[in-house]
Amino acid sequence: MASKSKKHERRRAREDALSLLYSGDIMESNAAALIEEGDFPEDIEMGEYAESLVRGVTEHLADIDERLASTSENWSVDRMPVVDRALLRLAVYEMVYVDDVPVSVAINEAVELAKAYGGEDESSRFVNGVLGRIARTMEEADSDAE
Repeated sequence: MASKSKKHERRRAREDALSLLYSGDIMESNAAALIEEGDFPEDIEMGEYAESLVRGVTEHLADIDERLASTSENWSVDRMPVVDRALLRLAVYEMVYVDDVPVSVAINEAVELAKAYGGEDESSRFVNGVLGRIARTMEEADSDAE
């Protein structure tokens, strides 16, 4: 039963991190700075995992955006819908930098969040497509390294 509760905790942490990343983007502010200032909505439970996600995305933003730009066909990162951009950044961070989250789980969670919160009807397909291309790029890099 513990795994189900951990799964629920992680989902809630992703939702909270997404909300804060979205808020930071809208306010043109560093989301990690919002944590420092305690400047986030009361309904966000900034738990340990959510905070690590926000700080990680903020710390690796240049690399994450470079990966997004090189794989999102016909979309520059700054023109993506804000929710989708925040979601993609969150998922790419988990895919690349969080060792205990399998790539497939990061993608599935992002697609579910896109269905729930995405700005467009096609958000979940867009998110899945971009993250799928990034996953293939990562696999190719891993096989080249062997």
